[in-house]
Amino acid sequence: MPRPEIEEITFTVDGREVVAAAGTMLADAAKLGDVDIPVFCYEPKLGAPVGACRMCLVEVEGIPKLQTACSTPVRDGMVVHTETDRVKAAQESVVEFLLLNHPLDCPVCDKGGECPLQDISYGWGRGESRMVEPKRHFEKPVGLSPLIAIDRERCILCYRCVRFSQEVSEDYQLILHERGADTFVGTFDGHPYVAPFSGNIIELCPVGALTSQAYRFRARPWDIEQSGSVCTLCPGQCNVSYTVRDDRVQRVLARDNDAVDDGWLCDRGRFSYQSTTVDERITQPLLRDGGELRPVGWDRALTEAARLLKREGVAALAGGGTSNEEGFLLRKLVVETLGSPDIDSTGTGGAGTSLPAPLLAALDAPAAQATVPDVEWAHAVLLLDVEPVDEMPILDLRIRKGVRRHGARLAIATSRPSSLDPIAEQSVRFAPGAGEAFACALDAAVGGVGDVAGLAQAAGADPARVEALGRMLREAGEDVVVVWGPRLTDGGPTADPAAGANAARALLKLSGRLGLLEDREGAGLLHVPGGGNGRGLREMGVLPASGPGYAEPDEIGRGAAQIARAAAAGEITTLHLLHVDPLEQFPDTALWGRALEHAGVIAHASFLTPGVAEHATVVFPAEASPEREGTVTHPDGRVQRLRPAVGRPGEVRPTWQVLSQLIAMAGGRASALTSMMVTSEYAERVPFLAGLTHDEIGGFGVRWQEREAAAAFPDGESGPFSLEAPTGTAEVDGALRLGRYRSIWAAPEVANAPALRFLQPRQRAELHPSDAEERGIRHGDQVVVSVGPGGAVAPSEVAAVAHLRSTANRGSVFLEGGIAQDSADALGASGDLVRIARAPVPVAVGATDGATDAGATTSAGIDAQADGTES
Repeated sequence: MPRPEIEEITFTVDGREVVAAAGTMLADAAKLGDVDIPVFCYEPKLGAPVGACRMCLVEVEGIPKLQTACSTPVRDGMVVHTETDRVKAAQESVVEFLLLNHPLDCPVCDKGGECPLQDISYGWGRGESRMVEPKRHFEKPVGLSPLIAIDRERCILCYRCVRFSQEVSEDYQLILHERGADTFVGTFDGHPYVAPFSGNIIELCPVGALTSQAYRFRARPWDIEQSGSVCTLCPGQCNVSYTVRDDRVQRVLARDNDAVDDGWLCDRGRFSYQSTTVDERITQPLLRDGGELRPVGWDRALTEAARLLKREGVAALAGGGTSNEEGFLLRKLVVETLGSPDIDSTGTGGAGTSLPAPLLAALDAPAAQATVPDVEWAHAVLLLDVEPVDEMPILDLRIRKGVRRHGARLAIATSRPSSLDPIAEQSVRFAPGAGEAFACALDAAVGGVGDVAGLAQAAGADPARVEALGRMLREAGEDVVVVWGPRLTDGGPTADPAAGANAARALLKLSGRLGLLEDREGAGLLHVPGGGNGRGLREMGVLPASGPGYAEPDEIGRGAAQIARAAAAGEITTLHLLHVDPLEQFPDTALWGRALEHAGVIAHASFLTPGVAEHATVVFPAEASPEREGTVTHPDGRVQRLRPAVGRPGEVRPTWQVLSQLIAMAGGRASALTSMMVTSEYAERVPFLAGLTHDEIGGFGVRWQEREAAAAFPDGESGPFSLEAPTGTAEVDGALRLGRYRSIWAAPEVANAPALRFLQPRQRAELHPSDAEERGIRHGDQVVVSVGPGGAVAPSEVAAVAHLRSTANRGSVFLEGGIAQDSADALGASGDLVRIARAPVPVAVGATDGATDAGATTSAGIDAQADGTES
């Protein structure tokens, strides 16, 4: 539904005239008149109020009974009193009632000093109790999950945590057990509350009932400082506030920015801060000596890195967490100083194809861009080969909010079943790696022209479902948002640039049919990149076929997949890896292993991941998120600031500073003395960012599309877009198409954070029950997935546990990439042919001791409810 028009009304509260939007709840509107009405159960982010605690009772003239301010919308001319004797008596009684069973353990409560119940008791309570009867008692505390402790004695039954589980994240795990004075919060099945967003209930709790296991008793409010920054672990770029004590991050809280995250955080962003202080952290330069990495001084490490960079044949890869400043300097080092066009930042999204600059400019044009709030208010949202809960988790909550509260129509077109399938109006599956064919089929279905059936069959999709999806999009209304992922333009299993470009043109043609390329507010494209700052790196020109500001480069370079082949063949002699490990993040680990073995490797890393530990010649210690300064760009174009919250440990230096030194040692010009100077330098090179400063970015960021300089955005490839008809890949008897995905928990930050370590995923093979039955495989069986002669990579196999999903596409099997053992990366790219069979003998599945099936806590666990399978 479109955003409602705002109508302003005037009402009076405690003798003050206040202007507010019509329909605003009185508890919120009163704040505009500097009147604070106490609440417990009310939290606007949770949706419609429930009026459960009665703490917000007020007197409204013309209504005989006291009203709950949280559930009473303001009306023009309304007169409200919050300080009459009648109201005070009611509020004192409510506080007294809430404290009937609440333990008086404030001195030892972890919430003491920042507890709303304390504040309200002092501000609106009677100050004494008439009750002498014994209070209720529960075991205290108990682990609601490995991340959250619950003290049931302190719970005031405000329902906030239960409502979050059922109405926001929709994991439906938390319920209220028993009735009356025996009521308590717990999971419906007694299992631990493990979900991607579980940590939000800690912040929602208005008392000390829900506390963080990792933070409990670490600090008091008067011991700490708060420092705002941005999480770069995924493209969501949620705004966070670091709780700091003694120059160490003790906790991460949400920092409300409705335009970005709606005030929520995923558990990876909330708890991974622990990885910044573990012993495994690299805190000094390392140099390979005698086959082992040994600590050395900065001068020696820089000298050796400069020697490697002066070789013939240098290439660079940047990970998704690279900041704009770091990406800009890396390109300046490799392309402008060393003269090599071989630089890429797209490989984390899939096979690593890069689109031409004009095509990228067309996809990222200001007029075609949707914002995150647009997803919430759109008439329809189409997810195109992207899984938000794993790739941009906070977007998952925003989509659910749009469907639940505003009636948005959701359509999903993916190769792998989605956690959002149960709430989608249309769900279409297509074969892994067939994004090009499906985009062409959907364009034909929306336009009502072309061979929809033939294209759908080439994509491995049901033609009838594709036709139905096309009708839905045509009839949905003007405001349509298409959320698409990098797999769509990867070029299939062979990483064919022509196929990737064809898929991009099909997406543009589809967008044109839906009117998304016009400058229409509330509609457009939203690209979810393969890394946290994927859009910023595109704009900085960290690509082989595009320069800063989408300028066409003097020479087209090689992308990630081509760099791997060239390095393995000895054509590339030095690889510069910035916040990326190809063995963990790219498909075809055998090829990348040969590439890293044949090249000298310079790496910037926080941990010794497999590729860095085995192959790096020089390792520069990298900053962790709370230590970084610079800027990143959100997928919708919002430039945000990274602010350091703590000092850098050991000998860690700012990465932008290290890159500047390498530029100077390689013979280039490096004049920046501060991070802000690098920001100014890239703002001069990128026309549509001209004049951008840290002050303008501020605490909440600025969308560059809304600045005057946006008029300097280059013209992209324009229509009419001619498409090449893709053909389906030949099938092989008994073979399945490999689908790769990477869950939210597959990351070094998770593996190295003690609180999150139990969530490290173990490999499982997701396939359709019919495919499993044909091969004699049952749910939970141990299986082996292999690629043999004729495959895209060398013969290899991985062990997994079979997981049957009725919503999976027939003819495919999905495995997780980016994990420590039995990774899908060993088998190749999405769309490659593989075989699956029951393991002849029990095999060891890649997991650490005590690890849980983390996939069940993300998409698969939620899907299992709809699939009818176990999770």
